[in-house]
Amino acid sequence: MANRDHGDPGDAPTIPGPLSDVLRPTRSSPAEESRTLAASNTTATLATLTADGDPWASFVTYGLHEGSPVLCVSHMAEHGRNLAHDPRASIAIVTPDTDDDPLASGRVTLAGAVERPVGDEYDAARAAHLAAVPAAKYYVDYSDFSLWVLRVHRVRWVGGYGRMDSASGTDYISAEPDPVVPHAGPAIEHLNADHAESLLAMARALGGYPDATSARCTGADRYGLDLLVATPRGPQPAHTRVGYAHRLDSADGLRAATVELAKAARQGSSL
Repeated sequence: MANRDHGDPGDAPTIPGPLSDVLRPTRSSPAEESRTLAASNTTATLATLTADGDPWASFVTYGLHEGSPVLCVSHMAEHGRNLAHDPRASIAIVTPDTDDDPLASGRVTLAGAVERPVGDEYDAARAAHLAAVPAAKYYVDYSDFSLWVLRVHRVRWVGGYGRMDSASGTDYISAEPDPVVPHAGPAIEHLNADHAESLLAMARALGGYPDATSARCTGADRYGLDLLVATPRGPQPAHTRVGYAHRLDSADGLRAATVELAKAARQGSSL
């Protein structure tokens, strides 16, 4: 039997496609997704190179200064010695598991080279790390610790199965993190617990699945809602999306935007 590569079409489960147009399926760009994921976490796996050229992975904490990860690393740690020898590095950031399958969680790899900040940038980087990792106040100024800023050159983002893309370091740095995602958890729980009928109406009237039998919200961001939809057309659920009438600039507008979507779904028309 011939070997089959990951992603071979023959490996894909049968997922029913939409039967009608999806209302504004706008999503964040890969750069925006990456900035949002990085801004929503403070721990990562750091990959460095030893003096012998071997890969070395370590658990680290970080803050963000204008999007760039700021590390506080001990000279006594192997990864600290590695960075001093070879500035090439990458960090992998993973969202906390929200699914039975960890591979369904979002993650991003930021690759580039580290530099020690100086002058005003040192003060800003130090403040950024302490804001993200308050416990670092006990050691950040020790002589055996150094601050490093990762200059991001390349980005690889994965949003779960079937959602992945790359971005340049320039696009990543210039992107804005999503203001809704870090605060959306309670709203998503509320929608699923108390508004299942509205979510089903959205999936049918706005999400392209008029034959949906159930719908669950799996995400909310500045552009819209992600829905997981069950239909009688296949054993696998389908993912769809419904977009708000306007982009949200803060989490304060999330409730009004979802109410507007529910109203439009009940009326069977777009906003």
